[in-house]
Amino acid sequence: MFAVVRTGGKQYRVAPGDKIAVEKLAGDAGDTITLGDVLLAGDGDTLADAAKVKVSAEIIAQAKSEKVTVFKKRRRHNYRRKAGHRQQMTLLRIVQVGDQKAEKKAAPKKAEETPKPETAPKAPKAEAAPKVEKAKAEAKSHEAERQEPAKGVEVKKETRAKKAEPVKKAATAAKADDKPAEAKKPAAKKAPAKKPAEKK
Repeated sequence: MFAVVRTGGKQYRVAPGDKIAVEKLAGDAGDTITLGDVLLAGDGDTLADAAKVKVSAEIIAQAKSEKVTVFKKRRRHNYRRKAGHRQQMTLLRIVQVGDQKAEKKAAPKKAEETPKPETAPKAPKAEAAPKVEKAKAEAKSHEAERQEPAKGVEVKKETRAKKAEPVKKAATAAKADDKPAEAKKPAAKKAPAKKPAEKK
């Protein structure tokens, strides 16, 4: 069965077991209250007389809703006001609508533990040691590969070294050529030829 109730100026469609948040109502957590303003009631497609239906609810908690920022501004007047607001609300659990009550859910029962038959030690534990040894062997082989790279890698290094050698030789030869040039004395400048004396 369902009902449409009005509280706090708002309308809520409720059924037994529903949880709703409404405007603040007087009471403490655990108290039971009756929502008297029932607008509509029914069961499926059939409607019932709303005046005869009563909706009772249990208060879960008194709480506050999310924060709302209130900001006022008057342009060109250097007027700004900022405030926050959290509306008070009450959390309700609908216990009964008319004759229909909410069904309490029973706590799930723990499955009975069946005794485990004792068996021989498991094979994976015995196999764990060879796996560890295999992993260690692989790690050692990886370390050996790092220290002594493969033959193909050595060949590449050698070819790189050979390619680099001619460049180095050419650079050293150029430097050697530069040194004798520096050692040579600059050619002596010829003295300017004397002009013949003018006849008087």
